[in-house]
Amino acid sequence: MGFITRFLVFMSLFTGLVSGFALQKLPFIQFDEGYTHLFGDQNLIVHRNGKSVRLTLDERTGSGFVSNDIYLHGFFSSSIKLPADYSAGVVIAFYLSNGDLYEKNHDEIDFEFLGNIRGKEWRIQTNIYGNGSTHLGREERYNLWFDPTEEFHQYSILWSLSHIIFYVDNVPIREVKRTASMGGDFPAKPMSLYATIWDGSKWATDGGKYGVNYKYAPYVAQFTDLILHGCAVDPTEKFPSCEDEEVENLHLASEITESQRNKMEIFRRKHMTYSYCYDHMRYKVALSECVVNPAEAKRLRVYDPVTFGGIPRGHRRGKHRSRAV
Repeated sequence: MGFITRFLVFMSLFTGLVSGFALQKLPFIQFDEGYTHLFGDQNLIVHRNGKSVRLTLDERTGSGFVSNDIYLHGFFSSSIKLPADYSAGVVIAFYLSNGDLYEKNHDEIDFEFLGNIRGKEWRIQTNIYGNGSTHLGREERYNLWFDPTEEFHQYSILWSLSHIIFYVDNVPIREVKRTASMGGDFPAKPMSLYATIWDGSKWATDGGKYGVNYKYAPYVAQFTDLILHGCAVDPTEKFPSCEDEEVENLHLASEITESQRNKMEIFRRKHMTYSYCYDHMRYKVALSECVVNPAEAKRLRVYDPVTFGGIPRGHRRGKHRSRAV
């Protein structure tokens, strides 16, 4: 089968949104099958014969791991249990990035978990960057309908040519559709999958009002049910292509169901606390892809202001190991 046919088959499979039924069919992998140690020395521990990973933040360092392969689209998932008790300033990130390959025009698709003081909930932040458009943050923030420190919950990213979908426990919570007006702001270059824990005291909790208190360390994030299901490519090629026969035969893609869309709308109405589309301090005019809802804008106004930070530049594969790509 030729490249053009393979590419079209792959894209047709991923053009739709993955259904909850299809997600449950994907196989889990062991850590060594898909990942390698990124940073943190002994603060990364693999358990249960490679089925589970513990990332720790203490006074010495945080920790993280990175996928062995680099992907052009796919589905990426893990069940994660967050640290309990006082966690202000702690940031746990599960994200795609190519900052090691494209330092000045990198792409990112982020899940970030932001710790809090005792008695207050963890928050989730999602964001995307394309082609180095870090000055145009597309952040959203949410509360959850459960305590993410009590047990494992699944967090997933679907990335295709035309869509990015963020899921929590197979419920879509955010859909980003590629539009012509976004141009290069939509992530389009091959990326690695990362998971990290680190000190975000300067911004993560109430704009830096509360920082990490190492009296409560170590902070431990646990990862299991690891899924890497995408098109692995060689990013050094001028036009990276999808040639994996297994990828061609995926039967994941389908239109998002009415039930899923209803669940997403309920989640966003009840749990979203911030959207860049309504941040008039940052954007005098909403970005082109935003669909402004006056009622939603009014509801979100009570959560202003919001402070942001970024994933440290040192948390990249090239900064910690010399593996050729």
